[in-house]
Amino acid sequence: MNDADRATAIHSAAAEGFSRGAHAYVRGRPDYPPQARAWLLEDLGLAYGKVVLDLGAGTGKFTRTLLATGASVIAVEPVPQMLEQLAQAAPDARAMLGAAEQIPLADSAVDAVVCAQAFHWFATSAALEEIRRVLKPGGVLGLIWNVRDESVEWVARLTELLVPYEGDTPRYSTGKWRKLFPAEGFGPPCERHFPHAHTGSPQQVILDRVSSISFIAALDLRDRAHLLAQVRRLIETTPELAGRDEVSFPYVTAACHLVRTSSARLLGPSE
Repeated sequence: MNDADRATAIHSAAAEGFSRGAHAYVRGRPDYPPQARAWLLEDLGLAYGKVVLDLGAGTGKFTRTLLATGASVIAVEPVPQMLEQLAQAAPDARAMLGAAEQIPLADSAVDAVVCAQAFHWFATSAALEEIRRVLKPGGVLGLIWNVRDESVEWVARLTELLVPYEGDTPRYSTGKWRKLFPAEGFGPPCERHFPHAHTGSPQQVILDRVSSISFIAALDLRDRAHLLAQVRRLIETTPELAGRDEVSFPYVTAACHLVRTSSARLLGPSE
């Protein structure tokens, strides 16, 4: 698949927004809490001698966490600009251009597939079948997201500013990705949640975070400038943010894993 074909295989907001916003993604996106590494070791069984596919790896934010388990990491990402950032951030990973519906690996090639901040983009039966194909029987699919904690008032107000621009962009928060499960060839999903926060300057953890959102990065200059001005006003009028050199952006990290079964039988939640 050439770059043009690959771009059409992913949502336009991802193809355009992540191409434009790769640098903002590196600056504005949080890393993952310590519990994420424990999840990889305990629930996904990653260790030295294991091979894990980081699917939709982006700029390598989670790739470094995967490498810290000692496993060999293959990072597949469809947006070349994101993959360039990944190669710099995680040079020990094997970086490859590729899409979830056409993973450039052989059958039963990996012990685990992890989708960090990505699965909602390609939550289709075709992608899930490809994931099952490259997983060894007994291998594990792991899905993980850092999700804005909208129980905090100013975070909920920030979301209200963003919603008018979402359009049909796939989002974790819609829950549409859950409709794929239970799925043929996979056991039932097991889910955990961890508290998390991204601490830094308001420019980094709020403005750069907003700028890194695919559908915001894809806006024309006038609309993007208008939205960022609204976000600045939110910062200036929120007591816990205004005038501060350092702030914390609260998140909840949602982690889910499913085991690839040797049988094609569909397993229900009660099994």
